[in-house]
This record gives sequence, C-alpha cells and structure tokens, in this order.
Amino acid sequence: MRDLLPLLPRPSRYAGIEDGAVRKQADAVRLRVALAFPDLYEVGMSYLGQKILYGIVNAREAWWAERVMAPDRAAAAILREHGAPLCTLESDTPLARMDCVAFSITHELCSTNVLFMLDLAGIPLRHADRPDDLGACPLVMAGGGALLGAEPLAPFMDLMVLGDGEETLPEVLELLERARAESWGRGRFLEEARHIPGVYVPSFFSAGPDGALRPRFADHARPARRIVADLEAAIYPARQVIPAGAVHNRLSLEIARGCTRGCRFCHAGMVYRPVRERTPESVGALLEACLSETGFEEISFLSLSTGDYSALKTLCESTLERCAREQVVLSLPSLRVGSIDDEIMGRMAELRRTGVTLAPEAGSQRLRDVINKGISEEDILLHAQKLLEHGWRQVKLYFMIGLPTETDEDLVAIAELCRKVRDAGGRGAPRLQVTASLSPFVPKPFTPFQWEAQIGLDEIDRRVRLVREQFKGQKCLKLRWHEPAMSHLEGILSRAGREMADVVELAWRKGALFDSWMESFDIAPWLEALKECGISAQDCIGARVPGAPLPWSHLEAGVSEDFLLRERERALAGKVTPDCRYGACRHCGACDTAAGPSLLAAPMPKEGEDATRRNRLVFSRRDQAAHQPRRDAEGRLICKTQRQEPPHLAPELVHKAAQYRFWHTKTGGSACLSQLELQATLERALRRAGLPLAFSRGFHPLPLLSFGRALPVGVESEAEWFALTLRRLLPPAEAAERLAAHLPPGMRLRLVEFTPPDRRTEQAVAEVFSCHLAGESAGGGADADGLLARRLETFAALAEAPFTREGKNGPRCMDLRPLLLRWAAQPGGGVTFTLDWTMGYLSPLAFTLAVLGPEAEEPRLRARLRLRKTGQIFADGRTFPAE
Repeated sequence: MRDLLPLLPRPSRYAGIEDGAVRKQADAVRLRVALAFPDLYEVGMSYLGQKILYGIVNAREAWWAERVMAPDRAAAAILREHGAPLCTLESDTPLARMDCVAFSITHELCSTNVLFMLDLAGIPLRHADRPDDLGACPLVMAGGGALLGAEPLAPFMDLMVLGDGEETLPEVLELLERARAESWGRGRFLEEARHIPGVYVPSFFSAGPDGALRPRFADHARPARRIVADLEAAIYPARQVIPAGAVHNRLSLEIARGCTRGCRFCHAGMVYRPVRERTPESVGALLEACLSETGFEEISFLSLSTGDYSALKTLCESTLERCAREQVVLSLPSLRVGSIDDEIMGRMAELRRTGVTLAPEAGSQRLRDVINKGISEEDILLHAQKLLEHGWRQVKLYFMIGLPTETDEDLVAIAELCRKVRDAGGRGAPRLQVTASLSPFVPKPFTPFQWEAQIGLDEIDRRVRLVREQFKGQKCLKLRWHEPAMSHLEGILSRAGREMADVVELAWRKGALFDSWMESFDIAPWLEALKECGISAQDCIGARVPGAPLPWSHLEAGVSEDFLLRERERALAGKVTPDCRYGACRHCGACDTAAGPSLLAAPMPKEGEDATRRNRLVFSRRDQAAHQPRRDAEGRLICKTQRQEPPHLAPELVHKAAQYRFWHTKTGGSACLSQLELQATLERALRRAGLPLAFSRGFHPLPLLSFGRALPVGVESEAEWFALTLRRLLPPAEAAERLAAHLPPGMRLRLVEFTPPDRRTEQAVAEVFSCHLAGESAGGGADADGLLARRLETFAALAEAPFTREGKNGPRCMDLRPLLLRWAAQPGGGVTFTLDWTMGYLSPLAFTLAVLGPEAEEPRLRARLRLRKTGQIFADGRTFPAE
C-alpha cells in the first residue's frame, strides 16, 4: 500500500508514521497479529480497547501487534485497480500473511465492513472456506462490546472473545504460538481454544429443530463473558500511538468499568457488570505517565457513567491542579444529570468549558421511571442552573423515541422539558441554548427490553414530526434526530441470528458499506438482500416471546433471564430499581454472593489475586455532596449568574520569554500530513519534549505556534519552518535536542534560531522546488522523456498564462507567468524552478499541474509526480539553506 500513498485520499491514514507506533523486526518475532478495526482511521484511533490490547501484545518481545483500519471506498478502489492487498500500518504487511487478524466489533452496523476488509486482504470470508493449515491463512477472530449479539457475524469468525480481552487475548495467542510451532491445524487449535475462559467458537454450535443453537461439546455448551475482576491490576499502556487525526483526539483514561445504574434499554449497562473502579492514586500515576508519553492537551475520564465514580471529587481535585500547570483540558463524558458538584464545575470552567451533553432519555417523569433512568425533572433543571452559574451557555439533551409504553404525551413532554432547561436561570438570567437530539429506541440483547418491539419506519417519522411541531418558533431551541432508516437497520441486526449472515454478505456484495456514516448509508441493499433471503424486516423488529429461544440464548452474559424478566415487569409497572452499588443486591447474577457464584466465566486465579467477581468501589458512598436547589419565597429556582469570562491562566503560562524559528524537513511519510494534522502532531511533540510553551489568552488558549506557508499533502520539503514562543528562555541547541527525538519519521530538525519577539515571523518572498517523474514502480527513475523540461520551456516563453481557480467566494483568476522566476533542467532528468510570491500565492502543486497541462489529469502520471521544496528566499536576500 505504501507505494500507492500519492494516489490515496487522506494518505496520512495509511502512512503509519505516528509517534508511539511499535516497529519490530519481522524475522525477530514468533507471532504477528493484526488488530483490525472495521471503520475509518479516525474512528479506530479513538477506540480505547484497541490501544489497550496493542500495548499488551507488544509488551511481549516475541509478539508484534500492528494496526489496520478500513480504507474508504475511494482508497479501496485504488487498491483493487492496482491489485494491492490491504496491509498493516506499521510494516505494510498484507493481512493474509499475518498469523492472526483480530477484529474489534463495537456496533452492529460495521458488519459489512468486516467482510470488506477480509475481501481486500484476500482472506476467505467464511470460517468453513478457510484451509485447515494455519500457515496458509491467518486465524480470524473478533472481540468487543457488541459480540454478545453478533450472531450474524458468527459464520465469518473462527473464534470470538466474550467480555474483557486483556487476559483472554494473550491466552489465545499463547495457544496459537504453540499451534504454529507444533503444526496444528485450525480445527485442533479451536478444539483446544474452547477451554480458555471467555472464548466462544461459533462453529461448535448448530441449529436444532426449534431454532435454538445446540453445542457440539458438552464442556462448551454455554460460553460465558469473562471480566478483569480487579481493574487496579489491569494493564494500561502509558505509551500509545498518537493519531494523525481522530474523532476523539485526546487522552482517554478509564477510571471505572461497568455500570449498575440499571437503565433498562442499555446493553452495556447490563453486560459490563459488575462495577470496578480504579483508585485516584492509580489514575493519577497513569495520568502523569500518559501525558509524559503522549503530549495530549485534553484528557477524558472514561467510564459508562463517569459521574457515578465514587471518588470523582477526590480525583478531580488533584487532576485539575495538574491540568492548570500545563493548560491541559479535562472533559467528563457520560455524565449523569446532577453527578458533579459546584466545585468541580467551577474548576473545569477555569481551564476551558468543553461541551456538555445530558441524557434525560425521556421527556416525562413517567417514562423516565419506566426505563429506570433514576433522575427527576428537578435534578435536570438544577444541573442546567449550575451550568449557567459557571459560565456555560449551551447544552445538548439526548432523548430516545419509541421506548416501550411511550405515548404522544411523552413526546410533547420532550419539548416542554427543553423549554424549562432553556429558562432554568429564571427571570432576568441568560438563557441556555438547548440542542435536543432524538434517537429511535433499538431493543438490545441481554436487556429487560430485549423482548419488546421496535417501532417501524413510518411510526418513527410520525413521532419525529410530532416533536418537530413542538419546537417550531421556539427561540434558543434546536432539534436534531438520528436517521430513522439507520436505526431501523440497527434494529433488524441487533437481535438477529445466524440466518442474517447470508443477508450481511449479500448486502455487502450489493454495495452496503460504512452504514454508520450518514454520507455512506443506504438501506436499499439491505432491503433487497432481506427479500432475496426470504426474511421479513418487520419480523426482525417485532416483539419476542419470553421463554422462547433467542439467538443469544446459548451465551452467558452474566445477567440471568429471571433478573431481566423481573426488571421488565417493574418497567411495565413504572417501578424504579435503585443502583445496587450503593444499595441492596438485586441478584442479577454478575457477582459472587452468598446465594451463589457469579454466572461469569471463572478463570483460575493467580497466586495472591482476589478474583472475586463483585462491585469494587473506592468509597462506599460518593464523595460529592448532592446539589441543593436555591429557591425564592415562591419556590422558584434562583440562578445567581456570572458574566461569561475566559478561562483563568496562571501568569507564567502567558509570559513570552523568547521566540524561535525551527527549520525542519518534511519528507517521506510526514509529507502525508495535512497542515491541521501537522499542527496537532507538533503540539503534542512539543509537550512530550517538555518545552515550556507560552499560551494565548482568550476563551480557547492555545500554544503560541505559527507556520510558514502550508504545503499541499504529498509535497516534500527540505526547508520548512514553524515559529514558537516559550515562556522560559532556552538555548536554541537545547530546544532542538529536546524536540528532535519526538518528531515523526521524515521530520528532521536542521536549525533552531532566535527571531525578534516584537514582530511576526517573516515569510519568504520566493521558494525553490525540484520536480521529477518517478519510475512506474514508484521506486525512482529519471524523467527520461524530458516532459517536465519541455513543459516549463514552453511555459517560460509565454507572455501570460491565465489561470482560474475556485476560491471561497467563487472563481478567481490570476496570471501564473509572473510566478516563475527561473528554471533549469537537471542532469539525469527532472527540473528545478523558483516561484515568486510577491505578486500572489498559489499552491506549488497546483502551479506544477497547470504547467503540465491536461496530461496531469492522467492518474498514473499524477502518481509518479514528485515535488519537493528545496529552499526559501527572503526579502533581504537571506536564503535557507544559506548559499
């Protein structure tokens, strides 16, 4: 794939140059694993699970874990056109040559992407079609949060890992290493692997007369989810791959795993039980190590319900002090209404106000009780009031529609609640800008609502329209909604069995791909595939009969069916079930109790290990005081608002001690970085290097960092620079030494110099470039036919060269001829030329393509074009490199 980087859109996705990526010698390892994520790079690099497994596998000297993500449609078409297989990012090795390909399955809509990646890799799609020889075809396995309801993918997998993978994956790989050494076949390996707790071998089950799956082996009759019993003992890598770009481009620190709040629609809240918390001391140690190794400027405390972490205030107090010293922002996702107190809010606001999303889920109290949300309207309004007090002016509210027992009155209540939140400050106070988001309810396996029906497309549309009507003409209220057809497809797949595997494959062959992306989603291939396979979409989303076999009945998630039925009955009665972590045990089955052992897989405990499966909290009660509403004599909420002010920065953070210009190269893989990606990459490298950055003032403080003219993606340079202001004076040589080791491949420091601190860094008036056409194999070669020299000679003879380009405000015309100062053909092929920017600027790549003319549109010629900046010239005659 590396040879095709010049042709690929967003080539930084495939360059594999990120800091923190592990590179080993292929002939020095015994086992090579591709950690595969079936979505685009930006999504895959946001996924914490893969980062953890990447660190665990690569900690073994004899193993090498590499990453692979799904290329987009355009990139895949280029791979197919050139007969190139899908390869790993670290070593550019085809997936078919790896020992194991391990997919992370996080949601139902990625199923066709799995087949897409296997096909691009040249690996047979189905387990039944793979050779028994493990050396001829890698082991294909899957793990992740959606595996307990992933029967449509079962025929495509050799093996699945249920639950936490930190302990199961190494045990599988140890067995695979042995199998490869002793020349076992795939069948024998799977027979041995079934004994590993947490392993599920789909091919060892077949459908019985009633549709229920029957086991082939009595000792593998009910594969169970496996958990890390003590999160304190779980491995968490301090050194991580720093993405060139990601949806969530920040340091995610998992402070807790599991949730027992008991929302009855929530799959994760049921199947990640019990709750296991890390101590503030261990989180603090991880924070120091991770920030030092990664240089992230934002951290996020991650769990299913971060606000329910028992020691959140204790943790935040120490963390916010650390953040303030280096202007690192703290965000708290997955917050429950009322779950953080005034002090935490105030300290977070001093750094920077990140976005706030609250999830009432339902507009009426009646329906919130049905789903066991456990919050009141007063809780919601008080939280909104606190946001106003601490300077927030926007909030997002997340609601579901189509929940069991929902009525039109419940839908009208969504708008009513949003209006109350908007006006929570009371008379004379600022209003909150409220953005409400609607998402159709999708029944999930192993939840109390797994037997309920999902409303159809027409009914989803009707309910969305009803809520929209309530929002019309309302100031400071916006409404957004999830694509109904996408939720409809999710519902079709979420409770499907193996019969859906044929539909998945057929839909993929009909073009279904990246179905979780709105711009790529199309339900038509799915509906066609369902029809051809004789499956009714309405039956897929219909109600299930309690007691009848379900496609996942042969798997053990850790919550008993009796518990789920009891919770279903309580839902229909409108009864709330308290959180068991701070209350009475509800006997769900996940914990070891006096009444009996947990239903979860029970591996042999290590010496001195407490493997008891139970809730593990730092404190027996949350360390935050509950919000107390302030009311006037008439009982109305009082909001003492403050004028919105920028975050407070310590004086030393904005002190400007010295300004520097760093000259560097940008060649090889680093040339794939866009200007925005380069900026993020550099900022994190500067933080890892420990340089004392100076920051701007205002609502979004940033390091005082500026750049020369942005290079087009793919254009190399021997003469790039960026300007940096430090708050403490360092000798240029020391600044260079600190930073050099943290730059990505292809970025090499050439010079660091002081620049005048009282004016902006000077831009060059002209730049020098070299250009040649590489050989067809992209391995080098001269411009034998002299095409570039002939085109430049013709261009130089012109009196003028009109050129039109599309700008932000429409077409713009310019004369290109004055840009060319001089040019020369080079011995052996290629040209050099100097472009003058005093009359205007144009991308040097656009200039080169314009000179080449229509032939530049030919893809193979574009792929061979190699353009490199070799020097810069300033108005006073100075040059870099110095002449």
